[in-house]
Amino acid sequence: MTAERLTGKMALVTGAGRGIGLAIAEEMVRHGARVCLADIDVAAIEAAARAIGPAALALRLDVTSAGDWQAGVAAAEAHFGRLDVLVNNAGIIIPGNVEDLSEADWDRTMDIDLKSVYLGCKHALPALARHAPAAIVNISSIAAMVAGHNFAAYNAAKAGVWMLTKSVALDAARRAPGVRVNSVHPAFIDTTMVDDVVGGDPQAARQKLARQVPLGRIGTPRDVAMAVIYLASDESAFMTGAELKLDGGLSAM
Repeated sequence: MTAERLTGKMALVTGAGRGIGLAIAEEMVRHGARVCLADIDVAAIEAAARAIGPAALALRLDVTSAGDWQAGVAAAEAHFGRLDVLVNNAGIIIPGNVEDLSEADWDRTMDIDLKSVYLGCKHALPALARHAPAAIVNISSIAAMVAGHNFAAYNAAKAGVWMLTKSVALDAARRAPGVRVNSVHPAFIDTTMVDDVVGGDPQAARQKLARQVPLGRIGTPRDVAMAVIYLASDESAFMTGAELKLDGGLSAM
């Protein structure tokens, strides 16, 4: 039997059409929350919302658009009557070193991975403050702390999410007491994003990645979801401006 650690809470999760975002949304509902699944892939979130049931709402949201954020937060709050949790999860990886990466790919990565978090925090904070205690959980990456030669844009964007989280946390503590802001930093997670990056034989690629992790495996979307459950719940009431590493010991080496 699942302990309902989020009973009564309403959450908005971006990038909820697949992978980590979908796992977060599903786990939140299992723990008693109602969830707005936000994504530009309307077919995916509508199918997911139907599968989850009446506790889920599908919402088309382009995370790079301020107008979409304003409308999306308003729609979520109107539908469920409140907004208690924002999970900024949407993101992409475009490999490339600083010399080879195109300016367009740099800008696209910054827009989706970093600007989206700025917009989400900016436009959700007033709604969250109205219903405090509330929480923002930003999905960064261990790549914010451990760099790779061929992930210039991703490293920079996720490091930006890490520091932006701290800035927003301090601001919220002053102007919106009761709203906590923390970041989660996963290492390799078993999603299609891994396939997009490594190419070749997916199983062999996962085994190679697992050999780099002290715990001997890559993470699962549920690993990330359970960390989000903690940060979204009142169990983490004294935690803000913090980073939670989910890397199997990778950054400890």
